[in-house]
Amino acid sequence: MKKYLVIGNPVEHSLSPKLHNYWIKENKIDAVYDKKQLNEGDIQKIISEVKDDKINGINVTVPFKKIVIPFLNELTSVAKKTKSVNTIYKKMDKIIGDNTDVGGFESALQNINYNIKGKKAFILGAGGVAPSIIMALKKMGASKIVVSNRTKQKAEDLKKIYPELDLVNWGSLPEFDIIINATSLGLKENDTIKLNYRGIGPNKFFYDVIYNPSKTKFLLKGKELGNQIENGKTMFAYQAQLAFKIWHNIEPKVDEKVLKLLEND
Repeated sequence: MKKYLVIGNPVEHSLSPKLHNYWIKENKIDAVYDKKQLNEGDIQKIISEVKDDKINGINVTVPFKKIVIPFLNELTSVAKKTKSVNTIYKKMDKIIGDNTDVGGFESALQNINYNIKGKKAFILGAGGVAPSIIMALKKMGASKIVVSNRTKQKAEDLKKIYPELDLVNWGSLPEFDIIINATSLGLKENDTIKLNYRGIGPNKFFYDVIYNPSKTKFLLKGKELGNQIENGKTMFAYQAQLAFKIWHNIEPKVDEKVLKLLEND
């Protein structure tokens, strides 16, 4: 039986096992998918288990998407550009790091027919999934991308990858059409993002990469002010679909049944 898992810290909220095990069963694959909370010091050991065929594939979530890179043999072009890995597998005795977050975010916006072309995007957060979202926004033709991060150095590091980014201080509010929460603020019930929401007004698009809980305080605030809101559920499903295809060479369906399965609260 093949073994797959998602690693992160925290990882308890992850619905990856629920989704992957559903697709594994649907496609009659002899495999199991689990989740494992790790500390940074555990990374090398878990990657060596892929090398030794004890684990057949790993998904990576916060805070390890960049940390895993030195332990891998090769990166795909997308993972190399974003310096972010969320899918690991073995090919020809080499451990490969890939990034399916870019395609996942792109498909999520296409799924709701949101056209980013010519629009201004404001991203909260510079770690984890942020580089992938920037790459997807650029591919889809965003006219301007502004980033804000609690630790400014992290945002400046991101600007080295994407020099065309604009940076603003945490709490500042630039002009935008779409605002994306790419931080982990919202995973916990008492998490709040300190913004002058009243200065935003209506008819914008609030997007949160968090999908569990389905409505973070950030999204609830956006809705209250008359804005379109969307959580990261479909992005999560589409990035998982791409990872599943890499591992099993089967493209599973992302349909209403799958999205219903992910309604966890």
